[in-house]
Amino acid sequence: MTEKITAVKGMNDVLPKESHLWEWLEGQVRSLMKSYAYQNIRTPIVEPTALFVRGLGEVTDIVEKEMYSFEDRLNGEQLTLRPEATAGVVRSVVENNLLYDAPRRLYYMGPMFRHERPQRGRYRQFHQMGAEAIGFAGPELDAELILMAHALWQQLGLKDVRLELNSLGQPEERAQHRQALIAYLEGHSHMLDEEAKRRLYSNPLRILDTKNPELQTLANEAPRLIDFLGKTSLAHFERLKAILDANAVPYTINPRLVRGMDYYNLSVFEFVTQSLGSQGTICGGGRYDYLVEELGGKSSPAVGWAFGVERVLELIRAQELVQSAHSIDCFALVPDAASFPVVFQAVESLRRLGLKVQMHSPAAANAKTAVEPEQGADHIPPVWEQMGSIKSQFKRADSSGAAYALIFGADELSKGAVTVKALRDGEGAQRIELLKDIAQWGKALQSSLYPNS
Repeated sequence: MTEKITAVKGMNDVLPKESHLWEWLEGQVRSLMKSYAYQNIRTPIVEPTALFVRGLGEVTDIVEKEMYSFEDRLNGEQLTLRPEATAGVVRSVVENNLLYDAPRRLYYMGPMFRHERPQRGRYRQFHQMGAEAIGFAGPELDAELILMAHALWQQLGLKDVRLELNSLGQPEERAQHRQALIAYLEGHSHMLDEEAKRRLYSNPLRILDTKNPELQTLANEAPRLIDFLGKTSLAHFERLKAILDANAVPYTINPRLVRGMDYYNLSVFEFVTQSLGSQGTICGGGRYDYLVEELGGKSSPAVGWAFGVERVLELIRAQELVQSAHSIDCFALVPDAASFPVVFQAVESLRRLGLKVQMHSPAAANAKTAVEPEQGADHIPPVWEQMGSIKSQFKRADSSGAAYALIFGADELSKGAVTVKALRDGEGAQRIELLKDIAQWGKALQSSLYPNS
């Protein structure tokens, strides 16, 4: 027996029993983005390695430890599976001159890749959905994106999600804070772990975001970046908070919030939850006014966020926000294969209305017994011998999750009709519908099942 090949650890299949939830979430996000006038953009999964080194920063965890990078065997080019999407979106905006006539509001969804130990809610191939507003300078767009994410959690019905805010100011303000932070940490060098010592002079701000419980007090008492902000940066932050206050969006100021990429400035934010254990961040983002220029474009301010699909879905499941919705609307029972021409006409008319209809099909014959030796290779067993009983078809209809069974029996078809039986509501109520009126019945069903479509 040939050895079975399995998926790479941390890169998971999304099977049909789960994919309906993914599709539902994607539909919710697309609807939200449409209401905020954001347009979809799709960028390659593979990008030049230099894009992420320049865009994210050489001393970030992602670039140093987590990227899947390789050399193209054709031309020796250094390539990387994208670990995040913002750098690729900005690269595309610059390369395709999308800012030539107006700023852009964009959104994306798709797989990302990071080489790290798979753990709850974090995988080597994971998925993100995100939004980027490029070419906008004011805190109004920071607020718009935060309000958008807040609206999404409400739309999904998520509980136990709170917003944390901070401001990283501008580069010159961070430089002053950096000097003070290094001096403070040098004075407590005996308390630093190996990771903190490694970052002390390359990226000391990330030490404040440490997960080491022994460093929490040290980080809490460190100089705060917000105390080094000038009037302009503070005004930007205050205007952002004023908009959130006016829209009743609660938040907490977290002076240790820095995010993991070097491109951020001014506003940074995260939506966090206590329901996922230590991996509590489900969405993060902020302003990145210098990334467009860093990647070869004209200086253009920008702000954006992304959320982890797997983490949000885990939260949705934990809070039981979406029931296992029926995957189909109608299941057509076909006791007699000779009825297929008429049945096809009826179910196709329902499908054209947007209903999800599954039709019973004959079971595949057993490969070892389908052709008996004495019958010869040209013998084909008649399919109606394999149709299965009405009882077995009803079991399939019920297990499919369908809302209705459509019974195309000989008695019904002789009258030009079909029996419609409710499988979920109405205690099994059934009625006869004439085939000539099946489209009218289908329209009424479509309106009742999908009132907002």
